[in-house]
Amino acid sequence: MGPMDDLLAEFLAETRETLDALSGEIIAWEADPSDRGRLDAIFRFVHTVKGSCGFLELPRFETLSHAAEDVLAELRSGTRTADAGLVSAVLAIIDRIGELTEALESGAELPDGDDRLLIAALSADSTVCPITGAAPVVMQSANKAPARSIRVPLDLLDRMMSGVSDMVLARNELARRLREVGAETEVGGAFERLSSCLADMRDSITRTRMQRIEKLFSALPRMVRDTSAELGKAVDLDIDGSDVELDREMIELMRDPLTHMVRNSIDHGIESADVRAKRGKPAAGRLSISARQSGNQIVIEIADDGNGVDEARLVAKAIAGGVITQEIANALPPAARAALIFAPGVSTAEEVSSISGRGVGMDVVKSNIERIGGSIELDNRPGLGLRTIIRVPLTLTIIASLTVSAGGQSFALPRAAIEEIVHVSSASIRVDTLGDATVATIRGRTLPLLHLEHVLGTGRVEQVTGRTIVVVSAGAGLSYALCVQAVHDHEELVIKPASPAVMAAGVYGGMSLPDSGVPMLMLDAAGIAARAGVEPEEANPIAALTHDAAAETGPELTSTLLFHDLAGRRRGIRLGVVERLEDVPADRVAETAGRLRVTVDGRVLPLLGCEEAAPQGSMIKLLRLSDGASELAYAIDDVIDIIQLPPAMHRATSEGPVAGVALVQGEQVELIDVFWLFAQAEAEPAKEERPLCLLADAEDRWSREILRPLLEAAGYRVGFAGDGADVQPDVVIAAGDPVATGTAPVIRLRPDMAGANDGSVYRYDRMGLLAAIEAQVAKRRA
Repeated sequence: MGPMDDLLAEFLAETRETLDALSGEIIAWEADPSDRGRLDAIFRFVHTVKGSCGFLELPRFETLSHAAEDVLAELRSGTRTADAGLVSAVLAIIDRIGELTEALESGAELPDGDDRLLIAALSADSTVCPITGAAPVVMQSANKAPARSIRVPLDLLDRMMSGVSDMVLARNELARRLREVGAETEVGGAFERLSSCLADMRDSITRTRMQRIEKLFSALPRMVRDTSAELGKAVDLDIDGSDVELDREMIELMRDPLTHMVRNSIDHGIESADVRAKRGKPAAGRLSISARQSGNQIVIEIADDGNGVDEARLVAKAIAGGVITQEIANALPPAARAALIFAPGVSTAEEVSSISGRGVGMDVVKSNIERIGGSIELDNRPGLGLRTIIRVPLTLTIIASLTVSAGGQSFALPRAAIEEIVHVSSASIRVDTLGDATVATIRGRTLPLLHLEHVLGTGRVEQVTGRTIVVVSAGAGLSYALCVQAVHDHEELVIKPASPAVMAAGVYGGMSLPDSGVPMLMLDAAGIAARAGVEPEEANPIAALTHDAAAETGPELTSTLLFHDLAGRRRGIRLGVVERLEDVPADRVAETAGRLRVTVDGRVLPLLGCEEAAPQGSMIKLLRLSDGASELAYAIDDVIDIIQLPPAMHRATSEGPVAGVALVQGEQVELIDVFWLFAQAEAEPAKEERPLCLLADAEDRWSREILRPLLEAAGYRVGFAGDGADVQPDVVIAAGDPVATGTAPVIRLRPDMAGANDGSVYRYDRMGLLAAIEAQVAKRRA
C-alpha cells in the first residue's frame, strides 16, 4: 500500500470517527438550531473535511463540505438564521459525507444521487426539501474491509501503564525480599526473565501511545504541492524534526491547525512570482516547518518568507468590525497588532476561496490549540515573512535522560540538553565570583554557574570542590553551567506531567518512575535558567554572563567584552552595545554592493571584522551589535572574558576601528571604536559614487602596498596612471614629477616630516592626507 493509500485510510478513519462523535451533536442541533456550541462543532468538522480532501483528490467530499461550510459560516456570523429547512439541508450534506466515507472504506460503489440537489437545498430561497431521516449518520456495511489497525481509548492505555508501573514496584520489592532471604541464586535466572519481560511490556505499552510527528508531517509535501499549483505559485518546503515523538492524541489534535496554517502561508503569505521578483526575492517561496522538544513542551514552527501580516490593514479591519476602537489601536504595540488576526471575523483575505480561511480560520486554530493547553504566537516581519510558533504540552514521551543528584535527591536531565560534563577539579575549569554571581570558565568559554540546590531552594552550597558541572543548553543558543553533587546513570525514561503544584514551580518538565521504583522529577533546562535570572527569552549567552553581575558595575567602570578577532588579536568592546553572540553558517555571508553582509533572522546586516567570506561549510562566530536603532555584525574568533575597565586608556592617534589600547592582566588589548563601526555600517555609498583617487606612480611599491589600502579603507576608489581608465579622477596623488591630470587637483606627498611651504603633505600624516583629499573632492564637486 502506497503513501497516498495510507493518507486516504487515515482520512477515512478520522472522518468516520468524527462522524460517530458528532452524531449526538447533530441531533441536538436539529432540536435547537440556535445552540452556538454545537454549530461550532459541526463547522469545525466540515472545515477539516474540506481542508483535507483537496489533496486526496476527493472532489465530491470537497464540493459538499465547501457548500456546507459557506452556509455554516453565514450562520456563525449572524448574516443568516437557521430554520428547519436549512438544518435539514445541512444534515443531508453530512449524511452524504458519511455515506461516501463508508463506501470508500468498504470498497463498495459510491452511492448514487445528485449532490447538486443537496447543495441547492442550502440556498436561502430554495424550495428543494432533501429527505433526511432522524439521527443515524453512518450506515454500517456488511462487507466492510478488514481493519488494518484498531483505535484504543487513551484512558485504557493510561490504566495499562499504571498497572505496569505497579508491577515494576512489586518486582523491586520482590528483589529486596530475595536478597534478604539469600534466595537470589536459586531463582535468579527466573527473576531476570521476569524483569526482562516486564521491561519489554512497559516499553511496548509506552510506545503504543507514542507516535513520531512524521505521521503529522507526511501529508504536507503533497498538500503544499497541490495548493501552490492551484494558486500558480512555486513553493519550496523544508521539514525538520520529523523524528520528534509525542502523544498520539496530540498528533490528532494538531492535524487541523497545522493544515490550516500551512495553507494560509501559501495563500496569504507567499507572493506570486512576479511580485517576488519586484521585491528582490527568489521566484520560489520558502516554507519551513520544524518540530522540537523544549522542556515540557513540543514546539512546532511554521515560517515563510512571504508578505508577513499587513498590520495596518489588519487594524483597519478590526476597527471596522468593532473588535477594537481607534484609541485602542493607536496604543497597540506591533506584536499586539499582529495578534489581532486571532480575533473572530478578522482576516486579511481579499476573497473567499477553497483555500482561504474566510475570516474564521485563525480564531478556530487558536481555540483548538488552547483547548489542549497549548499556545500560539506570531513573529511578524512585514514584507519579509511570518513565523508562527505553536507550543503544546508534552503529556507523555520517552526521553533519553541523565540522572543527577543534588541536596540528597535525584533528578533527571534530558540528554539532548547536555553539552558536556566536567569535574570541578579539572585543570580546564576556573570558577570566579563577580559580586553575587558566579561564573565558570571552561577552556576559555565563560558561562554563568548555577548550583542546583540554590535554584530549587533545597540548601546552600559553600564550595564547589568535589562537585560536577554539567554544561546545559536551554535552547536558542543559551547555555549555562549547572553544578550538581554527582552524575549517575543514563536511562530512557517515560515522562508524565507532575501534579499542578509541582509543574507550577516552572523548573520541572514532568515526572518519571525509573526502574528503582522511586519517583523522579525531570528538570526543565529553560525553566531553571529563568528561575536563576538567566533570561531565556533573550537567547543571549552574553546577557546570561552578566545578568547578575551588571548591578555591581559602578559608574566609574565599563563592562567590556574581551575577544580574539579573526587575526588572533585580543580586543575589547563595550558590552552595552552587544546584543548577542551566535554562530552562523558561512553560506549566509555574501559580498553585495561592495560590502560583506550576513543574513541573520531574516535580516541582512553589514558584516565587519573580516576581509573576505569564510570557506563554505564552516561556521562564523558573530557579535550582534546594536545602537538602539540599527544593527551590525562583527566577526570574531572566540570570546575570552567579560571584565570591568576604568575609562582611562591610551587613545589612538587616528580614526579607525581601534579607539585605544588598555592594559588587561599585563597584556595590551585594543578597544574597538564603536562610533567608527556604526559610522561605517551606516555610510553605504554606491561604488560608482565614491570619489576616485588616481595614484601617479604605478610602479611605486609604497603606493601600491601602503597608500592604496589606506585610501580604500577610508572609502575611496583607487586607480593608477596608465591603467587605461577613461573616468576622470577626483584627485591625483603624486610623489614625484608633475603628471598630466587634466582638470583634477593634485596632492603632492613629501618623504620628510619637516615640510616645505609648498602645500605638500607628509606621506605618513594620515589625518593630513585624508583631510586634504576630502577638501579637494568637496571643492571639485561643489
